[in-house]
Amino acid sequence: MKCSRCGREAVYFARYEGRYYCHKHFNELVEGKVKRTIRKYRMIKRGERIGVAVSGGKDSVVLLHLLAKLRKKFPFEIVAITIDEGIKGYRDKSVEVAKKNAELLGIEHHIYRFKDYIGFTLDETVEIMGARGERLGACSYCGVWRRWLLNKAAEELKVDKLALGLNLDDEVQVFLMNLMRGDVARLGRTGPYYEVIHEGLVPRIKPLREVPEKEIVLYAVLNNIEVDLSECPYAVEAFRAEIRDWLNEMEEKHPGTKYQLLRSYDKIFPLLAKTYAKEVKLNRCKLCGQPTSGEICKACQFRLQVHERAKLKFSLSDKNGEDHRNSSFHRGA
Repeated sequence: MKCSRCGREAVYFARYEGRYYCHKHFNELVEGKVKRTIRKYRMIKRGERIGVAVSGGKDSVVLLHLLAKLRKKFPFEIVAITIDEGIKGYRDKSVEVAKKNAELLGIEHHIYRFKDYIGFTLDETVEIMGARGERLGACSYCGVWRRWLLNKAAEELKVDKLALGLNLDDEVQVFLMNLMRGDVARLGRTGPYYEVIHEGLVPRIKPLREVPEKEIVLYAVLNNIEVDLSECPYAVEAFRAEIRDWLNEMEEKHPGTKYQLLRSYDKIFPLLAKTYAKEVKLNRCKLCGQPTSGEICKACQFRLQVHERAKLKFSLSDKNGEDHRNSSFHRGA
């Protein structure tokens, strides 16, 4: 097939708009979406220091490359931040990919580890807390701790904003998940901008929110960008996986479904954002000092729960005469 714009050989067909794109015009398609999104919501200003959360996966690495390209014409600083949750056989590989890309682009790079700041890796947490039916999903601990540590890292590195590699699919999945859970308040703080920036929270931006996941994958392949395409071993536990599969099925049957859902959310977001800003009052966590709506933040609550469960396991092991000195949860405690 031929490119709808220039007649050259096409590398991509955008079913949601019925157009074919060659390599050159496909790059312009993706880069144009990112530029328009940044401009529309005034995500980045000249001279700002932007932290980019880089896991090593396709979304975050492509975002790093796109922002590095953008800063050549629109000057701002970039610092890459990688969170190492401690997932054996998965995160160690992606951390290396993140490191390589940051070095290639000449971007300052920092790695923050669950083990150093939480006291446990995610693997150790799952081992300590028991089988799936006895604990929350691994993604619950991971999500809370990642958000907490990203904010802490952003504060320490003195960034003005934190850029996340959340794409169109991610945005729509979160929208539907919050609707199905009846969490209207959360819908008021997961949109394209913040109505109010609370003290202690580094503003987060999402330049990829208009770009479908498959376009990000293709952009990485066509431009020889090294990314880690492996899936987190804990992803099968996530409710999000079910939503993702359903959305992909609907997009296949009805091209443009994802964009229509995003447009619907963006229409109701301003009202929800104003309501959320009026109702939510944040305090400082008594344990870590991070913003929270209660006395102790969720990250510290989870950390205490895991610590107490670990102590209980050690106690039971001692009573049974077991040698637990080399167990992973013993090291985590």
